[in-house]
Amino acid sequence: MTERQAYILFNMMEGIGPVRIRSLIECLGSITAIVEAGPEDLMRGRAIGPELAQSIIRQRETLDPEAEEARAAELDARLITPLDAEYPTPLRNIYDPPLALYIQGRLVPQDDQSLALVGSRRTTHYGRQVADRMAYQLAKIGYTVVSGLARGIDTAAHEGALKGGGRTVAVLGGALDKFYPPENQALAASIQGQGAVLSEFPLGREPDRTTFPMRNRVVSGLSLGVVVVEAGFKSGALLTADLALEQGRSVFAVPGRVDAPTSRGAHQLIKNGARLVEDVDDILKEFEFVVPPEKQQTEMHLESRPEVQLTTDEQAVVKALWAGELDVDTLARTVSMPPARLSGLLIGLEMKRVIRMLPGRVVELAAAMQADRPGTRDEE
Repeated sequence: MTERQAYILFNMMEGIGPVRIRSLIECLGSITAIVEAGPEDLMRGRAIGPELAQSIIRQRETLDPEAEEARAAELDARLITPLDAEYPTPLRNIYDPPLALYIQGRLVPQDDQSLALVGSRRTTHYGRQVADRMAYQLAKIGYTVVSGLARGIDTAAHEGALKGGGRTVAVLGGALDKFYPPENQALAASIQGQGAVLSEFPLGREPDRTTFPMRNRVVSGLSLGVVVVEAGFKSGALLTADLALEQGRSVFAVPGRVDAPTSRGAHQLIKNGARLVEDVDDILKEFEFVVPPEKQQTEMHLESRPEVQLTTDEQAVVKALWAGELDVDTLARTVSMPPARLSGLLIGLEMKRVIRMLPGRVVELAAAMQADRPGTRDEE
């Protein structure tokens, strides 16, 4: 058995993971030595007792890495291990890198400059808009957007990156042949054309409450930093942020409404020292060494505001501002809207770069929107 096949073999096993395998490699000299080791040698590894040693020996006799690769090929997928050049460099350097990755699509060197956008499955319209907008801009600039292909923020992040024409990587919480959530299969197919869908789980592994935390460490491990857009106190996005800190990654959080449950996790991160993100510029300042500032400015200038879809209420706000800037109270009266409702709309419009908030709670249209005001274009 080759070294590469040995990595695939042990990735398929139950009860043993990357940390124990690394311990055995240190003890026995190579991963192929583990394939031939007896019970006593196996028990030299970290946290491996007699029962687990016997389990490893039994599984060695029944699992077939060649057959696993053949099954993956039927799904238009292939396996890579830490021995393969395509294996992501950032992921190699975490404490417990996966022994193998199942990949649909492809990974490229550019993906070493990745940022993760994560958040709650149950999210708000504001949160989805923010994730979509940030992913779009990051993709335009040249970052690969990483997320977990879950409902809510993850979906918006992948969709935004695709609209930006950039790369995006989706990390699944189960095996490729146990796809979840099912409604995102079409999105996954699109991602394969502009990035990759990947999983560390052997074929047949159902997603469950243990697989998602394992998935989260890969999301953060692939990335230079993690941006939390919306998250409750018990959101998996907070676990991803914690894992990012352990891995030496940067953590960012987007603030939301103070009375919204979906904002509490992000606000707690900010209290604990995460960088507060109001727009993509707050992220770019952290990584100027990755993408040159002149490229960032050029890309942001050319695509400062993609075509946006506005709700009826948002359109009313924009029309009210055509005449000029207004303070928030006057704007609320002009559009006959409760202040609390208007505040939520203004946050979303600012993230879309449709409006600008000025000192003194004054609102004006962004420059790109001012050019669209009636009477500002030459008549033909």
